[in-house]
Amino acid sequence: MKVAIVDDQHLVRDAFARVVRAQDDMELVGLGATGRDAVDIARDQAPDVLVMDIRMPVLDGIAATREILGADFGGATRPPRILIVTTFNLDEYVFNALRAGASGFLLKDATPGQLVDAIRTIARGDALVDPAVTRALIGAYVDRRRARTESVDLAETLTPREREVLQLLAHGMSNLEIARALVVTRETAKTYISRILLKLGVRDRVQAVVYAYRSGIADE
Repeated sequence: MKVAIVDDQHLVRDAFARVVRAQDDMELVGLGATGRDAVDIARDQAPDVLVMDIRMPVLDGIAATREILGADFGGATRPPRILIVTTFNLDEYVFNALRAGASGFLLKDATPGQLVDAIRTIARGDALVDPAVTRALIGAYVDRRRARTESVDLAETLTPREREVLQLLAHGMSNLEIARALVVTRETAKTYISRILLKLGVRDRVQAVVYAYRSGIADE
């Protein structure tokens, strides 16, 4: 998989780059220090995963995420999946980045193994939100008012079991944990999640979790 790293802190950027270069299944295709670099790398190098900081000069990670995911990449090429890296005390920035379309986030004190696992998780189409901080992160910054009419209508298309699965997603559970909680196979849990994403019109698990909090389903 092709990976790019954008962070204005040289030590962080270089450390992440060394980790990526050491993996047999990863190719480092770009390094940058600003949000504008991230946009240029996404366009020119077409990485599968873009690991990006939030607070950067020229263009911050949130604005860069919006610009990258709103770009027309043409043909069969899809925009990269974006993995946000940040410090724990930047929760509001992380939430805004997730709302902008990032596929997940990772704390900067993560181990090399956690970084590699996160990149692979994002690359295969899943989304990554640390279960330990999911509820605090989204619950603290999401608008708790009931969703707009179209959101309510979308929620009503979910079956009772799908709503239950969405609640478990909002609590940070993995596919395996959801399967165990519902006493179903992992494949069945994955099927439920796919149906939920389709019905809600969201592109990944993170966006589904945000929806769950915005609509109030997470707190039912």
